[in-house]
Amino acid sequence: MFARRIRVERVDRAGNLSACPIQWIDNFAMRNFTNDAVFDDTLPVGDGLLEAGYRVPIERLHTAMDEWFRRKGYLKHEETLRITELKVETVP
Repeated sequence: MFARRIRVERVDRAGNLSACPIQWIDNFAMRNFTNDAVFDDTLPVGDGLLEAGYRVPIERLHTAMDEWFRRKGYLKHEETLRITELKVETVP
């Protein structure tokens, strides 16, 4: 379990959001596909949800996922990707 939770969503032309399927996120997160060690600190946990360590830069993650999803045909030309770090509340 990693310290950060990140929401991964597809945005259509009308601005509607939908969670990216865990299969997409898992496919990206496999290092033998990305070949980038910084993404080793990621764990897909559900549709639209990824856990990550602090060394994963959000902007770089967004760029790499967007490129990967487009290359695989997951995102259409008119769609965009939205990545948001969620606030994780700690229990005292």
